[in-house]
Amino acid sequence: MEKVRFGIIGCGVIAPHHADAIVNNKRGELVAVCDIEEEKARKFQQKYNVPHYYTDYRKMLERKDIDVVCICTPSGLHGDMTIDAANAGKHVFCEKPLDINADKMTRMIKACRRNNVKLGCVFQRRLMKEAIETKKAIERGEFGKIILADAYLKYYRSQEYYNSAGWRGTWELDGGGALMNQGVHGIDLLMWLVGDVASVFARAETLARDIEVEDTAIALLKFKNGAIGVIEGTTSVYPPQETRLEIHGQKGSVIFGDSGFKQWRTIGSDVDTFPDVKSEKIGGSADAAAISSWGHYALIDDMISAVIEDRDPMITGESARKAVDLILAIYESARTGKEVFLERFGE
Repeated sequence: MEKVRFGIIGCGVIAPHHADAIVNNKRGELVAVCDIEEEKARKFQQKYNVPHYYTDYRKMLERKDIDVVCICTPSGLHGDMTIDAANAGKHVFCEKPLDINADKMTRMIKACRRNNVKLGCVFQRRLMKEAIETKKAIERGEFGKIILADAYLKYYRSQEYYNSAGWRGTWELDGGGALMNQGVHGIDLLMWLVGDVASVFARAETLARDIEVEDTAIALLKFKNGAIGVIEGTTSVYPPQETRLEIHGQKGSVIFGDSGFKQWRTIGSDVDTFPDVKSEKIGGSADAAAISSWGHYALIDDMISAVIEDRDPMITGESARKAVDLILAIYESARTGKEVFLERFGE
């Protein structure tokens, strides 16, 4: 069986999800890991019995026996590392968000296309069975024309969480707060289900934490298909709430969250008719380390297939950037107090 060989850059909280998915895949092999903190890299190497570790990712990129690089570093480093990996001829599997800068995302996408390497991104909520069934129903018109589409993304992150790493809660490396780091998953999912956003009017504030970026935000969306909607994102509520999406059409409504469907009803029915599905537990509302690995397993397997079959991965760079472009527009609207149109974001 053909093996796809991986290297991981960044041995922090999210890296074990990548490593577990690689070493437990019969078609995957973890060759090397890298972290600027040597002790962290060495311990990670020992834990997963990896042949090599590095403190300079550029040195790791010189290896001829690495096909794919997983980028698990702070968000503001994703772009440069992706470009360097692409120029070294490596496929890239990048943690969310793709990057925190629109121009950088354009450059990393172009670098991967120019070097004929794959660029995949992690948005595991798209793999929720509830999300997949909802997307199918919307596409076949079961709920009719979509009128309202809302995402409620209410996490809890303590001050200790932000103090645990110098990059957390900073504009330079985190790129934002409740929306860019945590809420980006739900924002991506909302757009994947309902479609692209035309404009946004927003407020984003720091109300509970001693950080540079927002811990609380609200945005009013106008979708390109005519629907309107709301995003509420925060890391300041206790107890944390599960991620929840509410989509309402002319013919009916669907509501689901981390624990499953809450409503699935169309005109003419007095009861909910839920599809017979049950997703894996997502987690993460209260603890960043508590997310499930099932999504990474599926996305790593898809990345392996994409390399072997010479096709795009399930979640491409072009698709992954949309949530970031929307978040950047939300931040601009919050700063200026004006409606921001997304037509100038993305390329």
